[in-house]
Amino acid sequence: MSKMFEKHLEEIGLNDKEAALYLALFSFENASVLDLAKKTGIKRSTAYVILESLAKKGLVSEITVGKKTNYYAEPPERLETFVERKIINLEESKKVLKDVIPQLKSISREHGEKPIVKYFEGKEGIFSAHQEFLRILKDSQEPMYMIYSKDLVDSLFSPTELTSFKKASQDKKLHTKSIYTYTKGDRKPTNTSQRIRVDESKYPIKCDITVYDDTALISVLGKRISAVMIKNKDIAQTLKSLFNIVFDNKKN
Repeated sequence: MSKMFEKHLEEIGLNDKEAALYLALFSFENASVLDLAKKTGIKRSTAYVILESLAKKGLVSEITVGKKTNYYAEPPERLETFVERKIINLEESKKVLKDVIPQLKSISREHGEKPIVKYFEGKEGIFSAHQEFLRILKDSQEPMYMIYSKDLVDSLFSPTELTSFKKASQDKKLHTKSIYTYTKGDRKPTNTSQRIRVDESKYPIKCDITVYDDTALISVLGKRISAVMIKNKDIAQTLKSLFNIVFDNKKN
């Protein structure tokens, strides 16, 4: 039974030794450190430190018995106060984080942002990667950049799967810039899309690359189907620049 109580106390924020000492105190009206050490098997020197910690949490108090200092457990209702105080402290910490996180990001940016890379295997992996990528899309004036082989994409994904990705970008009213190859000829541009078809024989495309915000998704559509998602502002910006070089040259 005591182990069950210890587990519950640990779940609300006490460590294992704090839980053991607090529960042990309920066996006494009040107890010395020596009494508690014998009952719990915790060293006396350690018990002093733990009792001080419990006292700060409002769960243990001191009492003078003769010339000795003994300890007693505060009523179990004090645990509610302890938890409520933790909740308040967490809320305060959450408010502080709103100011701290942007500052930490700026420091990280000064020293260079470390890329976050995720790897996905097989067709199911690619589909999962695309589903995860869809979740980062938001209403924005920034376009989404894509390079792909229309023939490879059509051979790998069903019309339903392709429609789900297309619909997500349309729902977010995103503008797209695409570079593609297609044996059946040009694909008509729309009000929200710019498209440039390149010669497959001169510029073979074997990957599907999508770039948006600070994330690039690169899907290998050849023999070994896989995908890599890279979250890094510098990489994303560099890829966007390469896209824009092509589009700017096309205008000229």
